[in-house]
Amino acid sequence: MPADLEALRTNLLELERVLVAFSGGADSAFLAWVANDTLGSDAVQCFTAVSPSLAQSELEDCASLAEEWGLNWSHVETAEMDNAAYRINDENRCFHCKSALMDVVEPIACQKELTVVLGVNIDDLGDHRPGQSAAQERLARFPLVDAGFSKEDVREHSKKLGLRTWDKPAAACLASRIPYGTQVSVSLLRRLDRAESALKNLGFDQLRVRDYGEIARLEIDLDQLSRAVDLRAEIVEAVQSVGYQYVTLDLEGFRSGNLNHSIQ
Repeated sequence: MPADLEALRTNLLELERVLVAFSGGADSAFLAWVANDTLGSDAVQCFTAVSPSLAQSELEDCASLAEEWGLNWSHVETAEMDNAAYRINDENRCFHCKSALMDVVEPIACQKELTVVLGVNIDDLGDHRPGQSAAQERLARFPLVDAGFSKEDVREHSKKLGLRTWDKPAAACLASRIPYGTQVSVSLLRRLDRAESALKNLGFDQLRVRDYGEIARLEIDLDQLSRAVDLRAEIVEAVQSVGYQYVTLDLEGFRSGNLNHSIQ
């Protein structure tokens, strides 16, 4: 039985005024739309954190969604790359990233008397997500969790509401493509962004390019693996053009959070 949309609306009404962390993914988009529909744009501020770890296409889609839905939206620059503890890329990288985000939005929320809310669903709770802890320590709230929403619930309700994000492929920050222990740099993040953009231009939507120095390991949906083999020449050319020497295809296909397996 799907989660109750009215329970989510009730939770938001109790919060009264919210600042939604809006990445443009299915979860945050659904939360932003429901919050705006429930509380009205005067009581809802949506923000997108902009840094080198955000793919340019995701920022553009956030802007488009905000215009389509009439969201009170803005983007804010975050400075996680200034933090050496973030750049060393250990298992707490996401903690430092979310802390940098909260450093920027907390003053805004305090000034406007808003509660910071994130699009975390109950399925996210089982993965290694230190960023959630960082947000909770700073008193951010997870309305989807409080209302019992899973990822499937988010997609089902989004579809019923006619939101085009209902089947949007799962996204994550570009730093999640870098194995723990490999230092995060702006140049590496940009290379990953260019590589994934090139593959999306070839028609692959659900994918990850995992960085291993000169090697790019591609994770693509299993139902598109045969197509990837057919387009191997185009794929190799596209990925090598951004700086990789070797291009490999992971036969296990796309797995969200795959690099977390090394620390579990």
